[in-house]
Amino acid sequence: MFVLEFKVKAKTQQYKAIDDAIRTSQFIRNKCVRLWIDTKGTGKNDLYKYSKKLAHDFNFANELNSTARQASAEKAWSSISRFYDKCKRKVSGKKGYPQFKKFSRSVEYKQSGWKLLNLKTIKFTDKKNIGVLKLVGTWDLGYFNESDIKRVRLVRRADGYYCQFVLSCEVKEDVKPSGKCIGLDVGLSSFYTDHEGNKIDNPKFLRKSEKRLKRFQRRLSKKKKGSSNRQKARIKLAKVHLKVSRQRKDFAVKLARCVVHSNDVIAYEDLRVKNLVKNHCLAKSINDVAWYQFREWLEYFGQKMGKITIAVAPHYTSQNCSQCGETVKKSLSTRTHQCKCGCVLDRDENAAINILKKAIQCGLGGSRREQLNQEGLNTVGHTGFQAWEEVSSTLEEVILLGQDISVNQESTRL
Repeated sequence: MFVLEFKVKAKTQQYKAIDDAIRTSQFIRNKCVRLWIDTKGTGKNDLYKYSKKLAHDFNFANELNSTARQASAEKAWSSISRFYDKCKRKVSGKKGYPQFKKFSRSVEYKQSGWKLLNLKTIKFTDKKNIGVLKLVGTWDLGYFNESDIKRVRLVRRADGYYCQFVLSCEVKEDVKPSGKCIGLDVGLSSFYTDHEGNKIDNPKFLRKSEKRLKRFQRRLSKKKKGSSNRQKARIKLAKVHLKVSRQRKDFAVKLARCVVHSNDVIAYEDLRVKNLVKNHCLAKSINDVAWYQFREWLEYFGQKMGKITIAVAPHYTSQNCSQCGETVKKSLSTRTHQCKCGCVLDRDENAAINILKKAIQCGLGGSRREQLNQEGLNTVGHTGFQAWEEVSSTLEEVILLGQDISVNQESTRL
């Protein structure tokens, strides 16, 4: 799926109509969750039927387009199926039992209830009286067929309302192969370090905005609850948080695109960020650096440009020596890797080399690995930098021949 987003310009009455549609969507979603809780054996089709019944029982629900009601039922079923999946996999900890939503921010239409009048104007035709909305943005909808638009969302944020178009189309970008591969070790002192020792500084957007956030938070806490001044203060605080999240996303997108465009194979750690943030001393810094968001964009651009992205297990990548393979235990405060074999490297650079080695072991097929072993290159063991350079050059030859490895296949293999 490919999402195009435009900002919406409309009248105050239309904004109120959008809010009403969002509240109705939230109501239907919560009622569907309640049905599932109260009635044993409720399935997805039952939720569809119940959303239709709600339209007969409540006039405000009948005003919302039928496909928008179905989309709300699908949101409820999404949380239910996610809960079932975690129970089947016996995930430790919380299973994510479906909860009722208090503050929804979007309403979603399928392929009816709206009509594109032109490339910058959309009309919503249900009984909520949203009407004609002006779209502000640089995306060109004329490049796509209207049949490619599968969903239309109206989203409310702190700085206004947005319209999103979800398109089902294949977006590919032809990029000449560079014949390069890269191993990335993400961190807190620097955003990432590659296998050649190059570092990207951690921008720390949240840390830099903390003073401003605290000032607006103090102003909010002094306002009387329920007053219009408190609402204004809340919006100002929300805008600062929104800016931080946008800065973080912009940084991740631009950096991921640059990395994928410059390399044919990108190796990185398969980190479980949810477990890492349990460390209360580092939780804020880990959330601020947004490793998972960076990984998502790496995989997206990898598919778009036809590059190989491989997530490897993070175990012992920092402790093992990249030259001899010996385990050298060190704490987080130790930033230099020193081994008996004479290898002295930055801790993160050593980890990045190990990550790329693991990726090569997983990425090369069995027949190709046997051929390398016959030629005297042991890709499984640690044979030093000379063998490492030979394996890298061999992998580059494979890349130039057009070898294609599926991202999903590599993820499941690991």
